[in-house]
Amino acid sequence: MAEYDFLIVGAGMFGAVFAHEASACGKRCLVIDKRSHIGGNCYTEKIAGINVHKYGAHIFRTAKPEIWHYMQRFCEFNNFINSPIANYHGELYNMPFNMNTFYQMWGVKTPAEAMQRIESQRSIINGHPKNLEEQAISLVGEDIYRKLIQGYTEKQWGKSCKDLPASIIRRLPLRFTFDNNYFNDPYQGIPIGGYTAIFEKLLAGSDVKLAVEYLENRSSLYNIADNIIYTGTIDSYFDYKFGSLEYRSLRFDTKLLDTSNYQGVAVMNFTDIETPYTRIIEHKHFEFGQQLNTVISYEYPLDYQISSEPYYPIEDPLNQTCYRQYAELASQQTKVHFGGRLGEYKYYDMQDTIISALQLTNKLLI
Repeated sequence: MAEYDFLIVGAGMFGAVFAHEASACGKRCLVIDKRSHIGGNCYTEKIAGINVHKYGAHIFRTAKPEIWHYMQRFCEFNNFINSPIANYHGELYNMPFNMNTFYQMWGVKTPAEAMQRIESQRSIINGHPKNLEEQAISLVGEDIYRKLIQGYTEKQWGKSCKDLPASIIRRLPLRFTFDNNYFNDPYQGIPIGGYTAIFEKLLAGSDVKLAVEYLENRSSLYNIADNIIYTGTIDSYFDYKFGSLEYRSLRFDTKLLDTSNYQGVAVMNFTDIETPYTRIIEHKHFEFGQQLNTVISYEYPLDYQISSEPYYPIEDPLNQTCYRQYAELASQQTKVHFGGRLGEYKYYDMQDTIISALQLTNKLLI
């Protein structure tokens, strides 16, 4: 008889939610993670009394009341609304694209004026857009594309917009109201006290071992449990049999500053190509902090190497074809189940990850 019912590889959102549900059903769970902390990319660390999002801004949002209520079992959310600022060579614009943006860009004051300006700029694209640049201009016009999309996107993906598929930008929402709320979801907020406390509650019923790399210890760990939930990269699990899937990686440069307010907003995007980082996050504003100091993080996109941290799956047709080969191998596994952004090669946000984890629990536990 195996020591555990489930070995869960990864103490991020997918693994932690699954572990909580399994342990609540009386299953014996061991959760391991290659990092020295729980929480995956949602991990928050307190610095100078400020909860710092160590791996980039994480704003919880959902349109599903059942997911909102599920998360409220583990935390209390504040009423933070994401209202980022775009900085183009020192020019500041509200995000997402709304009447405030249009006034800042062109001085227009009515929705009709803004619509007319955008429509006149869309017309330079004839026929079906052939790449991301043409797709973006066909949606929002050339001025917004050049100042607020092109540089940021090329930094984010490491490629020219002319070399990126149009499918990456299926739509760009335009709001003809003075509304800076970045998301449309009715439920939004930041967990008071940070995300790490959520994971401590989710994992309370499981055994947890950190700084353990599953693939390096596969032979000794494989038989420790009857089932394995694997949330790492699916291509690495199968030893890159069909080649490496592509990701984008990130680097964060975090600084404690001797000032109470550095930029006046939680997230500022830098949309010109010359600025090497894509955004600066000022963490205290997520929880309306009044500390005397502040903590900021510069976010730099990086090319992905197998030795680096994968953040964003590049879900273009070539990678999707490769992933489907791995997914076919995964479907043949009877003991190992793959989940999460890396295991399913999908650009999940937090609510998507929770939904996927709960779906797997329904499949395996009920």
